Amino acid sequence: MRSVLAWFTVRGASFLAAGVVGILAGLILGSDAMISVGVLLVCLPVFSALTARRARYQLRCERKIVPLRVAPGQPAKVTVRLENVSRISTGLLLAEETIPYSLGARPRYVLNGIERGGSREVSYPLRSDLRGKFVVGPMRVRIADVFGLVELTANFATKNTLTVTPKIVPLISASTRGSWSNDGDGRTRMTAAAGEDDVIPREYRDGDELRRVHWRSTARYGELMVRREEQRWQDRAVVILDSRRSAHAGAGPSSSFEFAVSAAASIGVHLTRSGLDGHLLTDAGPMAGPAMFEDVLLDALSVITTSRNHDFARTTAALSTIEGGLLVLVAGRLSADIARELATTRRHGRHGIALLLAVSTWASVAGRDGHDGPAIGAGRDQADPEPPQAGNRRKTDGNGRESAVGGSEDDIVTAAAANAETAVAEAVLRAAGWHVVTVEAGTPLGVAWQRLPQAAGYLAPMGRAELGAPTR
Repeated sequence: MRSVLAWFTVRGASFLAAGVVGILAGLILGSDAMISVGVLLVCLPVFSALTARRARYQLRCERKIVPLRVAPGQPAKVTVRLENVSRISTGLLLAEETIPYSLGARPRYVLNGIERGGSREVSYPLRSDLRGKFVVGPMRVRIADVFGLVELTANFATKNTLTVTPKIVPLISASTRGSWSNDGDGRTRMTAAAGEDDVIPREYRDGDELRRVHWRSTARYGELMVRREEQRWQDRAVVILDSRRSAHAGAGPSSSFEFAVSAAASIGVHLTRSGLDGHLLTDAGPMAGPAMFEDVLLDALSVITTSRNHDFARTTAALSTIEGGLLVLVAGRLSADIARELATTRRHGRHGIALLLAVSTWASVAGRDGHDGPAIGAGRDQADPEPPQAGNRRKTDGNGRESAVGGSEDDIVTAAAANAETAVAEAVLRAAGWHVVTVEAGTPLGVAWQRLPQAAGYLAPMGRAELGAPTR
């Protein structure tokens, strides 16, 4: 009974109620006219319901999202096309699109009837400030009759996915004249031969395999000659992202983890567009391979969350299977032991660069934003600094820079311990040949990236130095 009554709109239900009351009143008062009016009021919505059910409206729904992948804050346009493939025209259509609540209110549209073989299109924008994958759809359409007494519901199964990538920061372009992985002098040079005539042999050395002996050259030169080992001129890069929950601070888009995700995405896209193949590794292991690396990288980082891991055992195991390449580490809080574990992954022939996040600065910013108002320097002239408030203390780091630290003595001690731990990790990586830059909260990624070419000449040509050439 309830399913039958669900067909009727408020107007249709009111007609039914008024008709029943009219019939009862006519029977009590003995008024044939009132009974006739009551019967008419009951029959009209019932007739409309039977007609609508027998009509069997057939609609087809198609949805298109342009573009399918956007950056945070960038709008995407959704176009939905409804086509009437039934033999009769439809009545009034009430269309409601299903979207996640994080993307806003559900779009609703009122459409006039669609003629036989006709179609209607509706469009609306979608925008998200948070990364992720959002399912759009299905659309729900309610079809009303001409009198507005009956309403039928049609649910479509069509769904689409909108991907909101991490924030991509444009980085400076580096020359790619040489190999980042120190494999050769240029990408256009080739040593592997396409045929026997192009083979470049060399003299036999102790330990060379006999299957590499080039007999034609041996007969020509009168001594045993072997083929040269084929060189890999395809550059590679491995981006390592620290996703451990214990290694980050802050919450939401302003957390150190979100900065790390954005940094990994920006660096990965930059290296890919510079002509490098890439791999994405986290403390949980491999997440993206070289095939279509930019697309796979952005899709993976769109939905990545923090993990409960405490080490990089899976990362080091995966690195042992990846040959050569540039290592790019984006890490949060690192202990000395973990720093040594990561430092050993830079084998001979590999360059390693690391962005270490000063996580304590993110924690202090979160504390000030949540308790003491905006961060230091916001909304006032830096030339006229504001005196420290009660409960806030100023701390000077090793470079003479001052920062405000809010909270109790325990928080200050914890921040100092974290800073010391980051300094030790930086020293361990530098001692192992890594080029390291420490990034504090509020430092733009582009600024931090520009510090790397100054510390590592292989990121940009300096004098006669080629990319991939070891620095001295």
